[in-house]
Amino acid sequence: MSQENLEACFKQWQDNEALAEQMIPLLGDLYRRFNVVPSIYGRSLINRSMVRILKNHRWVRKAEGVELSVEDTFPLVRAMIALNLGPAHIDIGKLAVAFKRSGETDITAFLTRELAEIVGGHVEGGMGGEPKDVVLYGFGRIGRLLARIMIEKAGGGNLLRLRAIVVRGDGDDLEKRASLLRRDSVHGPFEGSITVDQENSALIVNGNYIKIIYASSPAEIDYTVHGIDNAIVVDNTGKWRDEAGLGQHLECKGVAKVLLTAPGKGDLKNIVYGVNHADINDSDRIISAASCTTNAIVPLLKVLNDEYGVSQGHVETVHSYTNDQNLIDNFHSGDRRGRAAALNMVLTETGAAKAVAKALPELEGKLTGNAIRVPTPNVSMAILNLTLNTASDAERMNDFLRTASLHSSLQKQIDYVDSCEVVSSDFVGNRHSGIVDGQATIVTDKQAVVYVWYDNEFGYSCQVVRILQHMSNVRFSYFPTR
Repeated sequence: MSQENLEACFKQWQDNEALAEQMIPLLGDLYRRFNVVPSIYGRSLINRSMVRILKNHRWVRKAEGVELSVEDTFPLVRAMIALNLGPAHIDIGKLAVAFKRSGETDITAFLTRELAEIVGGHVEGGMGGEPKDVVLYGFGRIGRLLARIMIEKAGGGNLLRLRAIVVRGDGDDLEKRASLLRRDSVHGPFEGSITVDQENSALIVNGNYIKIIYASSPAEIDYTVHGIDNAIVVDNTGKWRDEAGLGQHLECKGVAKVLLTAPGKGDLKNIVYGVNHADINDSDRIISAASCTTNAIVPLLKVLNDEYGVSQGHVETVHSYTNDQNLIDNFHSGDRRGRAAALNMVLTETGAAKAVAKALPELEGKLTGNAIRVPTPNVSMAILNLTLNTASDAERMNDFLRTASLHSSLQKQIDYVDSCEVVSSDFVGNRHSGIVDGQATIVTDKQAVVYVWYDNEFGYSCQVVRILQHMSNVRFSYFPTR
């Protein structure tokens, strides 16, 4: 490449940097003022750095085979500000690609047509209604990630407000609790400010005042004393998983509903958002968000069953170790789980295969499953070994799954990657419940093996928050609609 071309290449990058930097405050305005959540092919643009915005644009080439730059999206973002939009999730990347392909030149006319339902729909004060109080009962791995996500979303009309966190102890550990939220060995530092209010036993996180309540059981708590009422309690302790145990929360003053971050037992509804969240009724007071593995595989199983039909299959989960296992060899009530988690692969059982039927009844009795706990702290893999009703091949199935990840109603649950170099740590922080590894797909006639990565902590927590939003009647329109 000539020196002239080298300079031109660098100049183009600098120009794109400048546009991305100009775009950041406009994206923030869309989010905080209009409650519009902007993305590029499912990749969020909220609170993203200039470089991350440019990388999200670059990703479109892999997704659609179309080059997309900030020169294409910046005019759309600027035009959206003037349209006084109502609340919505808007995929700016898809709109920009559609505009390029349309051959039109009038951006405002294009957007007015595509976003007609929400043009002029902005209402001062957000989405309307009072914010829903949320309480985290437990503050472990999932609890802290739920806190991060809810605090991140609090500025954009989310209508969920984290009001309190319930933990065991005597009130002498606030600094340690704050430190665990501030620093995470897997997910990195918290993006924001955390202040400890020792006198009032509270944390002030990005302006959100969060009461820390110390209790050893729900029976000890009256939430109304802290100004909390009609709240949803998210139980992430896993201590109770049936209606009788979780019902203790409903006996507390100020509690309206309970959401469990583990598979529910008995007749509790196990919800995988995107698949069966419409089964949640206003009268349901206790809901389960199922397991991380169930959330990872059910969306994929649904689209595969809808397209090909699944006659039977086996799910093998290669799962990172969890806090339930021992750090070194010691007594454990579960089979094999007493052996050192960081030194061994541990064969164990998983209820995910059976749990699939609670979200997808049509697959009841068709799946078996096992799990292998491995010495990694986060990101797991599910291997779906399926017998289909309709024959296919790897290329056709990958095309189908890739399209599902981009354009189906499950695009927030299903992601797709086509690289022979990715490893588990590359998916830390991925907000989808499962990511298809296209390079690993094997299909021979009616036999298919599909490999699905998932961040068993963060991706699952994102699913839990989506259920929380649904339970709180937080509804967004999605654009483009086609």
